[in-house]
Amino acid sequence: MTQDTAIKLFNDKQIRTLWDNDQEKWFFSIVDVIGVLTESPNPRKYWSVLKTRLKAEGSQLATNCSQLKMLSADGKYYKTDVADTEQLFRLIQSIPSPKAEPFKLWLAKIGRERIDEIEDPEIGIERLMETYLRKGYSTSWINQRLKSIEVRKELTDEWENRGVKKGQEYAILTDEITKAWSGFTTKQYKDYKTLKKENLRDHMTNLELVLNMLAEATTTEISKEKKPKTFKENQKIAKQGGTIAGNTRKEIEAKSGKKIVTRENAKQLIEKKNKELDK
Repeated sequence: MTQDTAIKLFNDKQIRTLWDNDQEKWFFSIVDVIGVLTESPNPRKYWSVLKTRLKAEGSQLATNCSQLKMLSADGKYYKTDVADTEQLFRLIQSIPSPKAEPFKLWLAKIGRERIDEIEDPEIGIERLMETYLRKGYSTSWINQRLKSIEVRKELTDEWENRGVKKGQEYAILTDEITKAWSGFTTKQYKDYKTLKKENLRDHMTNLELVLNMLAEATTTEISKEKKPKTFKENQKIAKQGGTIAGNTRKEIEAKSGKKIVTRENAKQLIEKKNKELDK
């Protein structure tokens, strides 16, 4: 099962989702959906009670719902009850909520958007660009960010071809690259920018993004050439790719007299951009 993990928002409430390329359908965290519809302080307990009642009534929904690993609040992945769109529509019928009808419309919209993006990938890129623009990012930064997504995808495709396992092994290799070019592991880098669960790349400056792309693109090219067969070989190549970008960082800092890796996060970067526009 090839999956694409995402967070969808309904009225500013997060719902964890997984797109299954093989089945071409979304799967949604049932607990998250119940939390949105009921505003229960304990949606997990609400679902446990509801599931028991549905089973007693002979409903196939509680019996047939799947479990998939999803990111939890503690940053780890746990098996979570999920439902596809059709199952969610049936679940909604069992939950008295004034939000039921708007939520149905939202589900239909999510499904339609994904089909549109599959047929024309540019639509997905345009939606992502609109999201970043609404957050206040500059057009030049957004262009770099979109390019960084492409570069990262090429790298993870290469890792997959070399037998690297998604999850922990991807994280270890990413740490090797990040530390080699920036001097920080991913966690140290996020701490430096006072981030928690946010995406680090969304809080990089243009130059930070460029060097991160250089590190990942270089790692991809070395891997394609060397064709590593073990995880240890992949680690070595990740460090090599990051070191090349790290040397470039040091040269730029020596010439400019400025540190490239900064404490600035998205909020500060956007505030700085707005101040420059006001001048």
